[in-house]
Amino acid sequence: MYEYFRSRAAVVEELCAVDFPVWAAEVEAAMAAAVRPEDKVEAYVRKQLELVGDRRHRAVVAISASELDAGAREKIRAAHGGLVAMIVEALGEMGHGEPRLAAMLLQGVVDAAVRRIELGAEEPDAVAEAAVAMALRGVRG
Repeated sequence: MYEYFRSRAAVVEELCAVDFPVWAAEVEAAMAAAVRPEDKVEAYVRKQLELVGDRRHRAVVAISASELDAGAREKIRAAHGGLVAMIVEALGEMGHGEPRLAAMLLQGVVDAAVRRIELGAEEPDAVAEAAVAMALRGVRG
């Protein structure tokens, strides 16, 4: 049993080391192409939701849903923390007094949208539109 969890943790470690930086670079590139802070927020949300269909992302979600040791869970949190850090500056430019808190709440919207897409409860485009609208209304205050 120990070997099973150790091997799952090794897979998570590899995904965090190799794949998360690739996804983060894609999100960062989408944000870099945007000019206004609001457009950066939209790009941040949309690009992450586009990545839901990426089979590597699906592997991380499946693994993350399983029992992992504390070290593997921490690696996942740290990798996602890098994504959140990308949006803090744009939220600061929008005048948020606590842009880090706003970024964490924004990521919560993204995470909820990811779960809805993965459940197949709604069409991915409808989920993305709702998430972007909610995110933009929320960050504008």
